[in-house]
Amino acid sequence: MAETKPTASASVKATSVQPKKSGNAISWIAPIVCIVAGYLIWRFVLGAASGFNNPATDGWFWPEHKHPKDALHRIYEGGIIVPLLIGMLLMVIVFSIERFLTISKALGNGSISDFVRKVQYHLANRNVDAALAECDKQRGSVANVMKAGLRRYKEMINETGLDTEQKVLSIQKEVEEATALELPMLQKNLVFLSTITSVGTLVALLGTVIGMIKSFAALGDTGGGGDSSALAVGISEALYNTALGIGTSALALIMYNIFTTKIDSITYGIDESGFTLTQSFASLYK
Repeated sequence: MAETKPTASASVKATSVQPKKSGNAISWIAPIVCIVAGYLIWRFVLGAASGFNNPATDGWFWPEHKHPKDALHRIYEGGIIVPLLIGMLLMVIVFSIERFLTISKALGNGSISDFVRKVQYHLANRNVDAALAECDKQRGSVANVMKAGLRRYKEMINETGLDTEQKVLSIQKEVEEATALELPMLQKNLVFLSTITSVGTLVALLGTVIGMIKSFAALGDTGGGGDSSALAVGISEALYNTALGIGTSALALIMYNIFTTKIDSITYGIDESGFTLTQSFASLYK
């Protein structure tokens, strides 16, 4: 009977990479809090009775104040869509801060390209421990993936039951599993920014259309001839929805592009790390 070679899965222990424990409560708590905060800002800041010449005394949820004293309080008359738009703006701010902190941590200390070059130098000198020490200094996502690969790299140096190709495959598998755990953490919650980018303008247009309908309906009730100034005021109030929605969508798009660019640089560093480990092992430990 032909002799069979031992396989990597049979001779090498399971991956040492552990799933990251991270709560995702912000994903469902933050939108609710932001919408509620948006209503409170609209109702009690923009809709403060002191900001109107003719404040309403009834209708706690949506009092119909008239004749705002300044442009800030005029936004209140944009209607009930305005609190939703303010809430979406707050969501952009909250998730931008959250992603900034997370991605800044994932970038680690110092330049990723410099870190990879240092690891390459240590591996070329067969000093795996020094390469692991560089990972502990860098402390980013690229370093986490590199560290997992280096641990398996170090194990494979003394592994006698596998050939070089199987050892390289084992290192590559370790890198892939570490990468699969790092990338979701980087991309989490970006969906909110991408969604607001497109939905924000649509919600703003909805508020504008509602405001225009109300303005023309009021003009029709007066017979269509009298108060053109009231129509102009009503249209300007409706357009506050458009301005707020476009501004929110623009900010969301800018932040989304910034974060995806940073994530792309981390992903490139991770790919370069995997290539470095496999090529180094294949050339040094044939």
